[in-house]
Formats: sequence, C-alpha cells, structure tokens
Amino acid sequence: MKRLLITGAAGNLGQLARARLGHLTDVLRLSDIADLGPAGPNEEIVTCDLGDEAAVHELVRDCDGILHLGGVSVERPWDQIQRGNITGVYNLYEAARAHGMPRIFFASSNHAIGYYRQDEVIDTTAPQKPDGLYGVSKCFGEAMASLYHSKFGQETALIRIGSCFEKPRDRRMLATWMSPDDFVSLVECVFRVPMLGCPIIWGVSDNDEGWWNQETAKLIGWRPKDNSEVYRQEIEAAAPCPPKHAPESVYQGGKFTSEPIYKD
Repeated sequence: MKRLLITGAAGNLGQLARARLGHLTDVLRLSDIADLGPAGPNEEIVTCDLGDEAAVHELVRDCDGILHLGGVSVERPWDQIQRGNITGVYNLYEAARAHGMPRIFFASSNHAIGYYRQDEVIDTTAPQKPDGLYGVSKCFGEAMASLYHSKFGQETALIRIGSCFEKPRDRRMLATWMSPDDFVSLVECVFRVPMLGCPIIWGVSDNDEGWWNQETAKLIGWRPKDNSEVYRQEIEAAAPCPPKHAPESVYQGGKFTSEPIYKD
C-alpha cells in the first residue's frame, strides 16, 4: 500500500500497530483525538474526531487501507459511545465510499456476543448477544460493514477481538487472548489476501481453551501460532478462581455483563 490509515493510534492496539506495521505501506497515517507525539519516518499525524464528518472525509482521502481501531473501547455513557462508535463508523464508511473504498480492518469485539455462556462453543453465524452499550456499538459496526459490502462492494474484515495484550491477565483471558504477534500476522493477512469480502473472524490466538470456532480465519489464510496455555500456571497462581456464578465465570463477555448503563 502507499498509505495505510490507523485510527485510534494512541490506544494499546494502535501503538502496537504503529510500531510493527510500517512494512505494509509507504506511509502510515496515524489518527486519534489524543496526543500521538511527533511523526516518525514515513508517518503522518492527523488529529481527528470521528464524529466530525468533514474531518473524517479528509482523513480517509488518499488511503489504500484502513485499520480502524478508533472509538470508545470500554463501557461508557451513551453519548460518548454514540459519537465515536455509531456516528464515527457511519462517517468512516461514507468517507471510504467517497474515496475509492479502501479495504477496512474493523476492530469489532467479543462483547458483541458477550452474553453467550462459557460452556457454549459458537461460530460466526451465531446471533449477536451484546453485553452492554459498547457491545451494541460493535453490532452496529458489523451491520454497517455488511450493508456497505452488499450495497457497494466495500470490503471489510470484521475482527471480533478477544483480549490482545503481551500475555493473558486473568483466567478468562486464557480463552480470549490474542498475542501481539498473532495480531500483526492477522492484519498482514487481511491486507494481503486477493479477495476479502466481509467475513467475521475471531481475533484470538490458538489457545487450548476457547469458545469460538475459527473456520472463517482459514478463508484469508490466517493461522495463529501462540497459545495462552504457556501462561496457565502463572495466571492460576496469581489470580484466585472466581466464584462459579460470577459473571467472569459464566459469560464469554465476563465482567462486562455486570456493568451498569452509565449516565453522564
């Protein structure tokens, strides 16, 4: 690619992408509402509020691909989620339609299906079961991507990210963890495959423990290599087992299922 846009570049995944995905493109265009510091070699810094339609159109102009990590990433009051994750997603897809329909990696979330139980194994055909307003916003984003693919041919990989950190942080993450290396290889596959379409793919490593059928990952040639099992003894020693009826023991979305509806 000549220019890859990374939205949400100040966040955890955005910083990882900034550090490790420069080889995919001549120029990394980095965007956030937070401070991104000075631009490095082959970088462009663009401050952009995803809720600002005109600004998003300028942000997407001249981009060959979009790694969409921006927006609100946790449970928040509705007004915050709406601006970043609802209006912002609409703005992004309209901007992509107006500027050549660059391929999009859309960071969806396991919280779009968080009310499935941990004793269930589901695939990407299972109906959405969001565990909060944040999860609802990811369901909306998946629906927008599907609409723009059906109506206009816009290609998007809908990546339901589990928990992407250097290593798992609790017992639930033994099932949801995606390693940084596997995240990087997934992004590479999304932008390398000749034909993408609009698949839903679970963003999770090759863990022994898991709740999600990964068949769709094979459609783009992605084979995650890491396994949370190597951290099991460390995690179990550091974190006591939660009660069997606690949300983090029952639901795939964990504690998100017990979050309230926040008000400003």
